[in-house]
Amino acid sequence: MKELVDRIQQDGNVLGEGVLKVDSFVTHQVDPDLMEKMGNRLAEVFADSRITKVVTIEASGIAPALYAAQKLNVPMIFARKAKSLTMDEELLTSSVYSFTKQVTSTISISRKFLNEDDKVLIIDDFLANGQAAKGLIELCQQAGAKIEGVGIIIEKSFQDGRQLLKDMGIRVVSLARIESLVDGRVSFRDADA
Repeated sequence: MKELVDRIQQDGNVLGEGVLKVDSFVTHQVDPDLMEKMGNRLAEVFADSRITKVVTIEASGIAPALYAAQKLNVPMIFARKAKSLTMDEELLTSSVYSFTKQVTSTISISRKFLNEDDKVLIIDDFLANGQAAKGLIELCQQAGAKIEGVGIIIEKSFQDGRQLLKDMGIRVVSLARIESLVDGRVSFRDADA
């Protein structure tokens, strides 16, 4: 997606090999116009999949997932990283390791919001090692829902996340695919959408 690639080139900051900081428009401060365009693009790509729910993980996946859900006219569910006091119903849970934060979190979704009749589009901000997407896939599988695909904002193609998901039989669509982060520069490969 040209707008996203342009924005990464303009405002992205390579912190080291493997780490791209996009906090001025994706992960801390959010550009709502760009989020809407990205969410709408993912909704267009999966328009024929008869999606019934869009699922993401808090926090940076929420904005594009919400716009995709709005465009598809379906609910958006986000997996929580911490259980709230009001979540007293039966939960679907999975463990997710974060490369960036170097921690493992237990994510959860209330079972009442996801079931075997659902066709799910999973959306996340980054795909690196694939652990967040894998955790969301596991939650959906626990509910018996069918995963129609995973939509990614920024993929680090030099890491093995895409292959992990493909090996699981999951369709992956990335709006920006990064070939490398070397010497403070971002190199891209062709995006899926």
